[in-house]
Amino acid sequence: MSIQTMESMVKWVDDNVMQNPSLENMSSYVGYSPYYCSSKFREFTGVTYKQYLAKRKLLCAEQLLISTEDKILDVALRCNYSSPEALARAFIKVYKCTPTQYRERYKQNKC
Repeated sequence: MSIQTMESMVKWVDDNVMQNPSLENMSSYVGYSPYYCSSKFREFTGVTYKQYLAKRKLLCAEQLLISTEDKILDVALRCNYSSPEALARAFIKVYKCTPTQYRERYKQNKC
């Protein structure tokens, strides 16, 4: 698999994060088996497909929290979290605060 193909896999995930991209969809896009894509994806990015997707979903939510006034529920659903609670768990794990707290802190530091 070429470097360009591996880069296109990463770009495809980034471009489709709000559509809940699956490993199977990505592998179909590049024309290789899911197992082979999974292996090459990890080799290229240093993380599994699932870990990369989780990071991208969290980044999606972070960007929406700071750039919109959308409700937490709407942010969670747009970024493919199953619930606001699932988004909150992910936020607490990484940022040590809830999405609401994150948004408030961002606004305070911006002023």
